[in-house]
Amino acid sequence: MDVIARAWSKAVRTALPGPWRFGTVVREAVGALLLGGLAALIEVASRSGLAPEMGAAVAVLFLLRRGLPAPVLVLTAAASGFGGGPLPLMVCAGWSAGARVRRVGVLVGSFAVGWLLMTALGVTKDAGELPAKVIVGFSLGGYLLFAVLPALWGRYRAQRRELLDALRERNAQLLRERTMVAHQARLRERHRIAQDMHDSLGHQLALISVHTGALEVDRTLTDRQREAVGVLRLAAVAAMRELREVVGVLHDESTAAPSAPGAAPAGAGSPAAAAGAGGAGTGGVDGIEGLVASSRAAGTVVALVRDGERRALTASAGHAAYRVVQEALTNAHKHAPGAPITVALRYEPDALVVEVVNPAAPEPAGVRAGGAGSAVSGGQGLTGLRERARLVGGMVHAGPTAEAGFRLAAVLPYEGAEGPAGPGSAEADTGADGAWSAEGAPAWALDGVPPAGAAPAKRRSPAIGCAVGGVAVLLVLLGLLVWGIVGFVRSAQDSTVKQSVYEQIQVGTPEEAVKRRLPPGSSFFTDNLRGTGPTPPEGSVCHYFLSDGTGDSWDEESAIRFCFRDGVLADKQHYRVKQ
Repeated sequence: MDVIARAWSKAVRTALPGPWRFGTVVREAVGALLLGGLAALIEVASRSGLAPEMGAAVAVLFLLRRGLPAPVLVLTAAASGFGGGPLPLMVCAGWSAGARVRRVGVLVGSFAVGWLLMTALGVTKDAGELPAKVIVGFSLGGYLLFAVLPALWGRYRAQRRELLDALRERNAQLLRERTMVAHQARLRERHRIAQDMHDSLGHQLALISVHTGALEVDRTLTDRQREAVGVLRLAAVAAMRELREVVGVLHDESTAAPSAPGAAPAGAGSPAAAAGAGGAGTGGVDGIEGLVASSRAAGTVVALVRDGERRALTASAGHAAYRVVQEALTNAHKHAPGAPITVALRYEPDALVVEVVNPAAPEPAGVRAGGAGSAVSGGQGLTGLRERARLVGGMVHAGPTAEAGFRLAAVLPYEGAEGPAGPGSAEADTGADGAWSAEGAPAWALDGVPPAGAAPAKRRSPAIGCAVGGVAVLLVLLGLLVWGIVGFVRSAQDSTVKQSVYEQIQVGTPEEAVKRRLPPGSSFFTDNLRGTGPTPPEGSVCHYFLSDGTGDSWDEESAIRFCFRDGVLADKQHYRVKQ
């Protein structure tokens, strides 16, 4: 019993899908009563004798059209073959089938089966009254008008509704992603600030610490001056420690946030990354000489070695080389004060190799050893260097040497990973057409307006298919209308005898001679004339035609009758018939 109950419940939910709110119930009930009553009235007017049954069937089918659109369409079309009562329901059934049947094959098959049943039943019912081709033509025209056109309109409305819903959902998603991208951009800017603070301020504070350490052991200074220099050195060390803490906080906040769609890696797209390769203060390869000069001024022995034919680098690759040397010098000043440093720039065939090597710090450290022992490291410098090198297609290696020193090397390709405007490239903030914004998306995407030269996106409107189908249906209807008019005119001509021909034909003329002068006739116009007029001669066979003359009033029709017996014309009559 449970299985039967579940099956019955599922069948009811399928045939009568919800939700059944009060407004839905009222609408469905009123629609069923109106269409059922209209179908009954049409059947009463046509004197078919099926008014109650047809009205009830139409009401039930109307209620089932939402859950079972294809079966309802087929049954409605079949019922329309018996009479005109279901024709108003066919409009609703066609609309529901077009809007609710998703599979095109099922939809086309349902319409084809429905038309075949409607035509077959119509031909069977009216076979003795109308020619088969006339029934087929009327059936096709009525089916296209009452079923196919509403189905096309319903399908267009359904597809349009789905498209609007998808656009609204897409718009909401884009707004969410835009918020995430903006948030990620703020976090990346924090990371960039932290990286620049670490690279620039950290290097300068390290030089201050080295300078003060050198002055602190200068024998020409008095004790008071040496004490003041020591306070300055301690302040520089404390400033470095606070800087490391701030940099660590900013870095942790930027890396802990989730990545937004299309976001570039941290550190990409910064203004510093777009610096040129020339000029000592611009952060390019030429700026390395300035870094070496600053370290030499602090009393450190620094050797700058160049090898190979110098070649131009991309902006971001040159800046990465500058940052590698800057970070290596800063680490050497902090962890190996007083040790000589070698900076090597080797121009290989496909890449620039930047190498900075320093041995261990000298043993007699004195006060400067204390300075070295209090050096602070945030652990972010090498991580930032690896990220910078990765963005330009290079790599960084750092580690101790065999002599207990330290070596930092980077391989930076000449072409780099910079391409035409993409997220993380040096041109990310240029704002040019087709460029990527700092948010990691095309610059125009955030404003919703593509640049003037951008190719428009190709979109296919869901209305195209429905419009093509509607035009095809209208053309077919127009063709059927023309065919019907031409056929009507020809049938009228085939069933009409001119008054002059009637007067020339005499009683007693052989049947064959008379028929050669008469039109072929058309039962569509003359069936209602059979049995009318004066009593024909006994044993004769009569043929009825229309006359080209007009009746005395609008409700009269002029008829002509020829009766044949024994192969000759036995009687002819010209009379009026009430319509």
